[in-house]
Amino acid sequence: MAYGFQHVLTMYGGIIAVPLILGQAAGLSSNDIGLLITASLFAGGLATILQTMGLPFFGCRLPLVQGVSFSGVATMVAITGNGGIEAVLGAVMVASFIGLLITPVFSRITRFFPPLVTGIVITTIGLTLMPVAARWAMGGNSKAPDFGSMANIELAAVTLVIVLLLSKVGSARISRLSILLAIVIGTLIALALGMTDFSKVSEGPFIALPTIFQWGYPTFQLAAIISMFIVIMVTLVETSADILAVGEIIETKVDSRRLGDGLRADMLSSLIAPVFGSFTQSAFAQNVGLVAVTGIKSRYVVATGGLFLVVLGLLPVMGRIVAAVPSAVLGGAGLVLFGTVAASGIRTLSKVDYANNMNLIIVATSLGFGMIPIASPNFYDHFPTWFATIFHSGISSAALMAIVLNIVFNHLTAGNSDQQSVFVAGTERVLRYQDIAQLHDGDYFLNGKLYDAKGVEVPVVAADVHAPAAKRQSGGGAAIPATGH
Repeated sequence: MAYGFQHVLTMYGGIIAVPLILGQAAGLSSNDIGLLITASLFAGGLATILQTMGLPFFGCRLPLVQGVSFSGVATMVAITGNGGIEAVLGAVMVASFIGLLITPVFSRITRFFPPLVTGIVITTIGLTLMPVAARWAMGGNSKAPDFGSMANIELAAVTLVIVLLLSKVGSARISRLSILLAIVIGTLIALALGMTDFSKVSEGPFIALPTIFQWGYPTFQLAAIISMFIVIMVTLVETSADILAVGEIIETKVDSRRLGDGLRADMLSSLIAPVFGSFTQSAFAQNVGLVAVTGIKSRYVVATGGLFLVVLGLLPVMGRIVAAVPSAVLGGAGLVLFGTVAASGIRTLSKVDYANNMNLIIVATSLGFGMIPIASPNFYDHFPTWFATIFHSGISSAALMAIVLNIVFNHLTAGNSDQQSVFVAGTERVLRYQDIAQLHDGDYFLNGKLYDAKGVEVPVVAADVHAPAAKRQSGGGAAIPATGH
């Protein structure tokens, strides 16, 4: 239960962001925005349970937390201006149904997602989330007078230090709960300093059952449906990447059938969510990081988190308690979480073979392309709406570029030059003199083993900074320095 609740705390700020933005764009009252948030919590909980526990043909049965997707925020705001929330709900339902029909196509593309592609995507997910952690650390609300104040940043720093201390000195169980404990301790510190307010927790209803089509029956506009279908395509790409990413992190193979089941659960959840007043559902990258940093790989833990979301959707008072957690506290914890995602991606990319191929330029181009929306959020403002919808997300940008370049260079080999490009040449291996100096005259390699001049095998062990220099890890017929180069 504690591990599951930790997942809720990690993604709570993200899951309420979309209904907050849409509610404000639609001109809803504070009470109605609260109902929109409650609906999103309830729908996200049901979607999480479906994804983790699964039904026949639905659910990848992996530790993935589902919630309202960020991919369609801009599109849904635009639709709201023309047809209101009813048009958004109608577009989501139709586009999700079409997405459900085409999932078999997406489930058969696993061979186009080798470690080269998944490593790029995982790294980009972590880097894309870093601005979120920074905004949280600064206070969350850019319009607040204390946004970016030293008090907020110091609170985030204290929370970060608590995470690191608990991870270092605590037992295995405490270490795994370090994020949750740090958030609780950080909130108590904020309360003592007067930086958070729980007075509004008692305001409003304690129990609120979800209402079917509480915003009115959906309306269907062709332009809205087309634009939302583009969002669904992006969501399918991002969900595929998240499923493959979490499979890589927990070391579980994801085949085409499992990927298809996960995508179908995603689309079915998105199809049903508007009935309760919510929107498109997708996996939350924040929680992929939590799985990596805690080492808790059980899908039952995440399913418990989904049950908490359902309860929060039925008990607005509990949601108000969680909402009272200062954004700065979440920022301190988020720095570790999101950084862990990027580190996991780098670890995956370390398994890629860069010798005599174009993999290095694929990584470089894809990561650079994915960083454009992060470095310059307004980069695509003057592009066609459909193009901006696809590429405004660094995750989808990097994923699409990595997939396309991997196909062009590694699958469609016709036309590839047999001459090394400057990028391939740049991967040439270089040995340092001090490493070669440990070899004796007459030493030689044969079948991956090192022998001296008399033919006696020289033991080669894993690199250890405390081991003698001569004992180095072997690979590819050459000694590898203990530094790991």
